[in-house]
Amino acid sequence: MIDRRLIDNFDWILLAVLIVLGLLSVFNLYSATYSVRSLGGGQIVVKQICWYAIGFLILLLMTTFDYHILSRLAYPLFFVSLIFLAAVPVIGTAAHGSQRWLCFGYFCVQPSEMVKVSLIVVLAKYFSETERTGNYRLRDLLRPLILTAIPFIMIVYEPDLGTALMLVIISFSIIMFANTNWNSILIFLSAAVVSAPFFWISLQGYQKKRIIAFLRPDLDPLGAAYHVTQSKIAIGSGLFWGKGFLKGTQTRLHFLPQQHTDFSFSVLAEEWGFLGSAVILFLYLFLILWCLNIARNSKDKFGTLVVIGVCALLFWHLTINVSMVTGLLPVVGIPLVLFSYGGSSLISTMAAMGLVMNVSMRRFMFQE
Repeated sequence: MIDRRLIDNFDWILLAVLIVLGLLSVFNLYSATYSVRSLGGGQIVVKQICWYAIGFLILLLMTTFDYHILSRLAYPLFFVSLIFLAAVPVIGTAAHGSQRWLCFGYFCVQPSEMVKVSLIVVLAKYFSETERTGNYRLRDLLRPLILTAIPFIMIVYEPDLGTALMLVIISFSIIMFANTNWNSILIFLSAAVVSAPFFWISLQGYQKKRIIAFLRPDLDPLGAAYHVTQSKIAIGSGLFWGKGFLKGTQTRLHFLPQQHTDFSFSVLAEEWGFLGSAVILFLYLFLILWCLNIARNSKDKFGTLVVIGVCALLFWHLTINVSMVTGLLPVVGIPLVLFSYGGSSLISTMAAMGLVMNVSMRRFMFQE
C-alpha cells in the first residue's frame, strides 16, 4: 500500500516545469523540421512526443520505490551499464562517423547516456559511505577516478568526445561538493594540464579541426567553422522579439546544420529572439535551483549527492550547449537536455529527474 505522505509530498512544481519544457521542445522541433511539402515536422516530432511519453512514465516509475534501494544496487547497475557500453564496438550501429548505438529492431539506445545516471548513483554511494573527519585526499579519490576513467575511455573510443568529457565534468562536480581537499584538486588539475598534449594527439582529425576553428574561425569558414558561424547568424538575426514561429530564414533555408539536435537553441533564438531565449534559460535556471533546494532538504547524504549529480548534469549540458552554439566554446556535440531531439538522452534525463522527485517525496522520512 502506498504511503499517503508520498502522495501529499509529490513535487507538482518540478513536474510542471518538465511538462512546460517538453511542450516547448516539441514546438521548437516542429519548427526546426518543418517542411512545406509535408506540412509539418514529420516523424521526428512524433518520435519526440513518444519519447516524452515514455520519459514521464519512467519518471513516475522512479518514484514508486525508496531511492535507498539504488544505494545497494549501485555497483551492479553501473556494471550492467558498462556491459552495454562494451557491446557497442562489437554489435553497435555506426552513424555519422561514430559507433554509439545498440539497435534492437526499430528501437535504438545510446548506452553512454545510461552511464551518466549510473555513474552519478555509484559516486553518490561511494561518498555517502566513505565518511571522513576531514577533507577527502587524493588517495581517497582513487576509486571515483577509476569509476570515471573506465567509461570515459570506452566512450572516447566510439568516438564521442562530448559525452566522455561530460562524464568527467559531472564526476568532478560531485567530487568538489563532497568536500575534497584543495591540494588534491590542484594536483588533479595540474595532471590534466600536463596530459593535454597527449590528449590532443589522441583526438580525431575532425575534433582537432573544430578546436582550431573555434580559435581561428576565419581559417575554414565553410568547413569546420561553418556550424557555429551559421548558428551565430541565426541567433543574432532574432534580435529582441524574434522573426516569429516558422519564419526563421536560417532554419527554413537549412543553412543551420543539426538544427533539431545540437543547434535547437539557435532555432529558438532566431524565431523568438532574446525574449524567448531568456524565457527558456529562466526555466532551466528555476529547474536547477529547485533541484538544489531538494538536495539541501534531503535527509541523507546519498540523496543529496544523487540530486547534486543530476543538477550538474543539467547545468553543464545547458552551459556547454548554449556556449557552443554562440561560439564561446568549440562544437563538441553536447545536446540541450530536455529540449534537443534524442530518445536516449531524453529518457536517461527523465529517469534522473525521477530520482530527484523520489528524494523530494521522501525528505520527511526518518532513515534507519
